[in-house]
Amino acid sequence: MDHRILVLDGNQRAALAAVRSLGSKSLWAAVGESTTTSLAGASRYCSRRLQYPDPYSSPREFFDAILLLIDQERITFLLPITEATTYILMKYRSELPESVILPFPCSAAVESLSNKNELFELAERLEIPIPQTIVCRNAEQGLLALESINHFPIVIKPFKSKILTQGSITSTHVFIAGSKEEASLALQTHSFFNFPFTLQTFVSGHGGGVFALFNEGKPVCFFAHRRLREKPPGGGVSVLSESSPIDESLRAAAERLLKSANWHGVAMVEFRISDDGIGYLMEVNPRFWGSLQLAIDSGVDFPWLLFQICTGQRTSKIIWKPCRLRWLLGDLDRLYLILKAPRSTYSIRRKILEILRFLKPGRFTRHEVNRLGDIGPAWYELRQYIAALKN
Repeated sequence: MDHRILVLDGNQRAALAAVRSLGSKSLWAAVGESTTTSLAGASRYCSRRLQYPDPYSSPREFFDAILLLIDQERITFLLPITEATTYILMKYRSELPESVILPFPCSAAVESLSNKNELFELAERLEIPIPQTIVCRNAEQGLLALESINHFPIVIKPFKSKILTQGSITSTHVFIAGSKEEASLALQTHSFFNFPFTLQTFVSGHGGGVFALFNEGKPVCFFAHRRLREKPPGGGVSVLSESSPIDESLRAAAERLLKSANWHGVAMVEFRISDDGIGYLMEVNPRFWGSLQLAIDSGVDFPWLLFQICTGQRTSKIIWKPCRLRWLLGDLDRLYLILKAPRSTYSIRRKILEILRFLKPGRFTRHEVNRLGDIGPAWYELRQYIAALKN
């Protein structure tokens, strides 16, 4: 069977990585986005550019448009990249044609991991470390729970980063509250705390993640990376990262968790590693991650492996190799933020050092967007970047 793939969320860098991966295997891969043009749509590996309504403001209209595109373009494989499009497709999954592959397990399995309240309960049963947690149904219950908390900071974590309601998608935020007053203000200010959330102790340390692919509850492969530079510099989106050996304790915890849900497809399992070395579970995202291209360049081609398991093929042999990945324009933004910061934050010596580091990103470094064999996305991103500067 000749499959026809539709990769959604074309302005995401992970979408570009997926299209390059699948298109380079001579697969027909279209790119969809709510805008007329997109980053992944500029790739030479994109077979067709398609447009649909904004999934955030019109979830049902978005899904109806996907059904129409499936019919018009004879789509057989849907690959959502963001949580927003994933949750919409999962909600209306029963309406998809039987011939269309959506690479996720049943809705209950997705909910058990993507719903943080359910996830933490599952983790406790599996004896996977989590921060001290109070589950709250709404802001009123959270305000009452605050009365019993005496140690700050605490983390206020909505049960999902994207909440799908009947008419729209609400984006939520995690809050770190340094006092009872800060926590109370956050709960009373933001409407998404009318939905369930958790209050958790703040874990001092650093982040760690395990990226996984499972086939009907069985692990296919794992991957890990280390963030070297982020934008903003204090913590944010990775602009320079490198592949790294997988922490065995984190891998084992991720495997237990995903096996318990009989997971199928990709997942990103995030931990917070405390100063004493304990990995506390933070969340699980049932989607591709921002640094997907790094895994592919390191020899772990997740999009291709996912396609193979979902279409009943034997998976390719994985040959891991060290690699660094750099998002050039993101790294440039980071350098700009450092250079314009006051001397009290970054000394002249530190700024000069950061310039030198920017000019020499290290061995085995590849550019995430800029590729000589597929230069279209780099030109597209540069035009968007210049347009944003003018505005």
